[in-house]
Amino acid sequence: MSRAAASNILDRPLGRSGGRGGSSSEGSAVSLSAFAYVYSELVQYHQGRAASISELERRLESAGYGVGLKVLELVAYRTKETKRETRLMSILHFVSSSVWKALFGKSADSLERSIDHADEFMIVDYEPITSTFVSVPPDLGQLSADAYVSGIIAGVLDGAGFSARVTAHSVNVEEGEYAKPQGGNVVTGLPARKDKAVFLVKFSQEVLARDAALER
Repeated sequence: MSRAAASNILDRPLGRSGGRGGSSSEGSAVSLSAFAYVYSELVQYHQGRAASISELERRLESAGYGVGLKVLELVAYRTKETKRETRLMSILHFVSSSVWKALFGKSADSLERSIDHADEFMIVDYEPITSTFVSVPPDLGQLSADAYVSGIIAGVLDGAGFSARVTAHSVNVEEGEYAKPQGGNVVTGLPARKDKAVFLVKFSQEVLARDAALER
């Protein structure tokens, strides 16, 4: 058996496409086009078993939740973290940077705090791959195809001891708000997106009280 074959699977890089455009590169396990196909099948599977849009989103969130728990373990193992995150902003930065890079090959585009509600934060991604190739029909106009990712976020946060309700929202991109980068991990040959994914994270009161106590 070769040394590469004998290496621990946890030490191997996560499979991702070479440029998020569907073509795989050396060492990648799954191309974006393959992921898009499998994810569309997942959405259709749950759509056939859901009685409403909200139930469909809950099903997608539930499917992503278990992935989030495993991703937390995997990222913590690979980064050789020996301490547990205890502060609210630290875990959010961990999700929007380390977890996002492990899953999507890049950091989230921004992490924002709600002006009106102290318990709410927003993780923004201008090019979420879960909705890149998903066309929502008119009768499901309010559906967020990125609900699966919100489930992953919730799984990571719950696994780290930060109970939160996470929901995905599609928000229109205002003119001049975002310039599509050239090269790197971008989907090529597609027009600029008109909406972005906003993942709203609402922490429980217990988490907020604990974080406030640590500031004293």
